[in-house]
Amino acid sequence: MTTLPPLPMTRPKLTALARQKLPCSPRTKPRSELIKEKDDIDHYLEVNFKGLSKEEVAAYRNSYTKNVCVEMLRDGYHKSFTEFFALTEKWDALREAARVRSLSWAQRPLEEQPDKLDHFYYYLTRAETAERKEYFEEVYNNLYALACYFNNSEDKWVRNHFYERCFKIAQVIKIDGGKKEAEAHGHMGLLFEEDGQLLEAAEHYEAFHQLTQGRIWKDETGRVLNLLACESLLRTYRLLSDKMLENKEYKQAIRILIKACEIAKEGNDKKMEGEASYYLGLAHLAAGEYETALAVLNTYGKISADLDDDLSLGRAYEATAKVLQSQGQMAEAVKYLKKVVKIAKNNFQNLDFVRASTMLGDIYNEKGHYSKASEYFQQAFNTTADIMNISLKDETKVHYGIAKAHQMMLTVNSCIESADLTSLDYLLSWKESRSDITPDPTSESRRSTMESLYHTSEFSEEESSGFSGNQKNDT
Repeated sequence: MTTLPPLPMTRPKLTALARQKLPCSPRTKPRSELIKEKDDIDHYLEVNFKGLSKEEVAAYRNSYTKNVCVEMLRDGYHKSFTEFFALTEKWDALREAARVRSLSWAQRPLEEQPDKLDHFYYYLTRAETAERKEYFEEVYNNLYALACYFNNSEDKWVRNHFYERCFKIAQVIKIDGGKKEAEAHGHMGLLFEEDGQLLEAAEHYEAFHQLTQGRIWKDETGRVLNLLACESLLRTYRLLSDKMLENKEYKQAIRILIKACEIAKEGNDKKMEGEASYYLGLAHLAAGEYETALAVLNTYGKISADLDDDLSLGRAYEATAKVLQSQGQMAEAVKYLKKVVKIAKNNFQNLDFVRASTMLGDIYNEKGHYSKASEYFQQAFNTTADIMNISLKDETKVHYGIAKAHQMMLTVNSCIESADLTSLDYLLSWKESRSDITPDPTSESRRSTMESLYHTSEFSEEESSGFSGNQKNDT
């Protein structure tokens, strides 16, 4: 959605006169001062401008909002006046409610925003004139212009009001083949999506998609409407599937994501198709359908590789690693996670780097490879310190501490089980300093023996049999 360029406003005589006394003073004046000010104005006008008409006096005396209302009524725009008056009443009510809720409330009154009042007058009266002549497309264009003008966080409710009016008018426009109706469905879908009503949003987006199928219509920015409909529908389906997965409604989530994949293929956009495959793969993973998840994620990986999109490829590898980890194929999972670490590091994706390093640390720590676990947890911890993420830093710090404790435990156990004077002196020295314990050279052979009892053989990217699925850490 883009805001249309401002049009030159041709103001009626009354509002043009009233405009000369703007901007209004933002401060609230006491009634006594206002009465005195009115008397002073009357006296000044009587002495200096005896020939002024009543409307000229009213232009200076009344508020700008009142002058706009008077102009609408005098020119016969009764529908515009009714709508404008209702909007200003709601504006004041919402503003007062916001003031009560927040001490930092800073929304200006409508009276202090004459440009907005001018837009109301200009487009509402033009829309009413067109409606009398049954030029419904012109009515739509004027109402849509108002929706675009008020497309900001402060006035979004005004935008939504005109979206709803555009939708009603679009139903009677037949000369454009349904383009305006399709656009209106898209706007209503956005309205409901922002309000969290995803089912209603999906209904409007589906109608938007159906009306634009086989069409080459474009919006004012040059975007193809059918592609925009596909993107909007996929986004809504994904949000719906997230809620279904939270409620463990796996079949419904998978069904709606399969539908999303079909729409993505129809949109002929490979990146969109890859995104749809990614979320479908995660849904199959959540449902425990690991083989299907791997097949779908493999499709996402191929699309990402074809597009030369490293970031998407990293996401594919990470999701694949999660599936393999759930299947107990730890060595294969480690291969993919190391690829993720490399991609994230090369592309300065710190959060992805931390996440993959933490996953690697968890795997190594679970299988008793504490030195490797400490190495990956440490690099994750150092990265969180660099990006100033306090909560993530605390989490990785705990992981790193646990792995270091496990690593030290082997040396301590080795010294205790040796039960000789040298090992006892070594332990006492460590207890006094509480620093990082390093293996005693005299007990290095004993420590190696202990490691062989606690660990499986160290694995690498080339060795896929280093982990056994039923091995557990009993420390």
